[in-house]
Order: sequence, then C-alpha cells, then structure tokens
Amino acid sequence: MVYWVPFLHFYQPSIQFHSVLKKIFSESYRPLLEVYLRRPEAKATINVSGVLTDLLDEHGGSDIIEGMTKLAKNSQIEFVESAKYHTILPLISPKEAKRQLKLNHKTNENFFGRFYRPKGAFPPEMCYSARVARILASAGYNWVLVSGIANQDIWPMDFISRVKLGGQAINVLYRDDIISNKISFRNLDSIGFINELRELTKDKKNAYVITAMDAETFGHHIKGWEDKFLARTYDIIKGMRDIRDKYSRGQPERISAACRKEFKGLKEFFDIKVATISELFKKFPIKNSKLPRPSSWSTTNQDISKKKFYPLWLDEDNICHRFQWEHLKEACRFVYAAEKIKGSNKQSKRFAVIARISLDKALFSCQFWWANKETGRWDINLINKGLILQEEAILNSLMAINYSSAGDIKKAFQERITACRRIAANLRDAMLAV
Repeated sequence: MVYWVPFLHFYQPSIQFHSVLKKIFSESYRPLLEVYLRRPEAKATINVSGVLTDLLDEHGGSDIIEGMTKLAKNSQIEFVESAKYHTILPLISPKEAKRQLKLNHKTNENFFGRFYRPKGAFPPEMCYSARVARILASAGYNWVLVSGIANQDIWPMDFISRVKLGGQAINVLYRDDIISNKISFRNLDSIGFINELRELTKDKKNAYVITAMDAETFGHHIKGWEDKFLARTYDIIKGMRDIRDKYSRGQPERISAACRKEFKGLKEFFDIKVATISELFKKFPIKNSKLPRPSSWSTTNQDISKKKFYPLWLDEDNICHRFQWEHLKEACRFVYAAEKIKGSNKQSKRFAVIARISLDKALFSCQFWWANKETGRWDINLINKGLILQEEAILNSLMAINYSSAGDIKKAFQERITACRRIAANLRDAMLAV
C-alpha cells in the first residue's frame, strides 16, 4: 500500500488588496473546495493562516470558511497549526513565535470551532530550526512538517522520524521537494505523478509520500490545475481501487491490464490510498532520527553550505534585508516599552494596544521575500507596506509612552525615534537604488 499525503497551504497577507483577494477566492479557493466536496473519498492536510481566515470573513469569503468546516466535519481535511501573520519563526524571538502560534489558534478556533484541533504544525515557508521545534513541542504539538532538504538521515518512507530536543521530542514529517516542485511547476500530469509514486516506492511493502504546495497553485497560479491535476489524480486513484474491487484479488494481471486500458499511460496497477498526516501514525512505526537541518522550502544545499538557511528572508549580503530587520528590532523595542507602561492611564493603554496589533502584522514574511532584487522577487510596494506597519507600531508606542508618567522612558525613546527614521530612510533609499 502506498499512501499519498497532499498538503495545501492557504495564506494571504493582511495588506493584500480586496481585488486580489476576490480573484484568488474565485479562481483558487472555491474551485479547490468543490474538488473535495464532490469527492467524499478525497482528503488533504491543510494550513489556513489565521490572517487569511480573518480576510475571508471580512472580504466576502465566509462560504469558504463554511466549506472548510464541512470538509473537516466529514474528516476529509486535517487542520494544521501555524503563525497567524505568516512570520518566519526562526528569525523572531521565542516570545513572538509563541504569540503568533497562540493568535493563530485563537483565530481559527473562533471560525472553525470544535473542528479546529491541530495535532501538528507548519512553520511558514517551512522555515525550520531546532528552537522552533522545541517551541512546538512545548506547546503540545505532536509533529512538524518540514522541507525534504532538511533531512540528514535515511529518507523516511516506511517509518516516521522522531527527533530528540534535550528533554523533549517531536515527530518530523518531510515534504518530497522534487515531486512537489514538479507538480507546482506543471512538470507532471496525473498519470506521470502516479507512475512516479510507484517507481519511488516499488521496493517498499508499505510507504508514504508527502507533497506540499501553496493552495493558490491550483487555479490562481496555474489556471484549471485544480481540475487537470488534483481532481484528475483523485479520480484515477478511486478508479484504480474500483477496478481492483471489480476483479478478484487473485487476478493481478487482469487488474493491471484493466487499469492500463482505462488510464492511458499508467504503467501498472498498485494499491494507493490518500491520507492525512495524522493518519500515517496509525500505519507506520516511529524511529529516532538525526535532527533536521535549518532550512526552508526555498533553501538549496549551496545556501546551507554558506549557512544562509533562510536566504529569501534574511541574507546578510542583501542591504534591504539588513535595514528591514534593523528597523523591525527597533519596532519591537518600542512596543515592549509601551506594553510595560500601558496600564498607567487609558490613553496610554489605547495606543499600546494599537502598537501591538501593528507589530503583529508587521512580522509578515512577504516584505522580506519581495526584497530580493537579484532573484527577480522584487516589489517596492510590499516592502514599503511592511515598513509602514513597523512605523505605525513605533508611532503608537511612542504615543503610549508620551501619555504615560514614565519620564525617563519618554526621554530615551524620543531620542531613539531619530535612529528609527534614519533606518527607514536608508531602506527607502536602498529600495529606490537602481
């Protein structure tokens, strides 16, 4: 038996335009849900960032929330935890990482109710580190999904890896990067994918393969891919099982011949079943393994050799990244000071709350991803929107401090505001440099 475990990541940033959201809802999310609602046997493991759940509610996507809830009720989808505002968890403080996880859980539980009970976690962009694993284990999550490039041990296809983290441990599931990227870039059709699954697992009695990609791949990035690939693959898998059930199990050659005739290009019949990640724990043993390497689903071996584990979000050679993170650290410093004194009066508390909300949003990953001019991932508006959120956090923190009675703190942070303006100006100059 071969188990295919499809994983879909649903996310849009808080600063996304309504027109873009409307387009993605119509092109991708609604058609995707229809694929599953029309196929009771189809399953997937999904991550819905809490910020997107809010956006669905605010921008006319409540039917999408209802559809996901129905699929969870039918046990067709398994929800996975993540950071609400799609923060790169290894690059922020443990305090902020824990907060992002709690915010995500609270938001999604509010919308999905009792059906939101995630057992595992998906770090945004699959940005993994041992510290993140410890945070997840401490929070009670049983497993974490990471990129295949992180693996340093025997490739787990017929067992589940478990790693020890001092006095803690967590199970690690690995994405098959090669097959996932072939699907994402339309280099495999459904028959090709199933043949590749067979070739990959032919020496195993039982095996599993996890594919993972952005949900927007289907219908938004690749028009009609939810039907041409995803629905088609589910239908072929069901068709193969129907043919097997039609004939006696004692006639494998007849079953294979019938499958090859029905599905042109299929090399041979084999038992394949779709599963969620948590279902794998009922099918496969757990073995202790080496710790995964720090990495993301965009990290290469060359990046790792240079110790650039998350290069699209923090590259010391990228001047924009340097100024972005320098400014974000200042924003955190301001917000922490405002929170410390926010109880002094109502006005101070009000501005401190606004500052905190702005900082939560200002941690989103897209501003760093779009600051990679050399690789063509470049959008000054998204970089600037991230900077504006950070500036709003600083501005409201300063107002909270000014309204407080903490005189020494006032003077110190009024002086720091000049440094913040300088960093912001340097970043904008770097953005405008040709």
